[in-house]
Amino acid sequence: MQTLKSVWDFFQNEILGMKWLNQLVGNLLETCGLSTETRLGGSVQFFIYDVIKIMVLLGALILAVSYIQSYFPPERTKKY
Repeated sequence: MQTLKSVWDFFQNEILGMKWLNQLVGNLLETCGLSTETRLGGSVQFFIYDVIKIMVLLGALILAVSYIQSYFPPERTKKY
């Protein structure tokens, strides 16, 4: 049961929460010389992280909707 909980925690934090992306953006900004501990650095990190996260989620949503729409042509929808 503990293994299942640890797998779920990993999936929730790293995959769904995109914690890895936040760390990656933070490391990239630190490499560029902008500290993420300051207000400006934290704001830039948050902005870049959120833009990437929203684009990935929108892409996944558009892909899912397009896939679903391919199974329901307009003729079938009009019939209902």
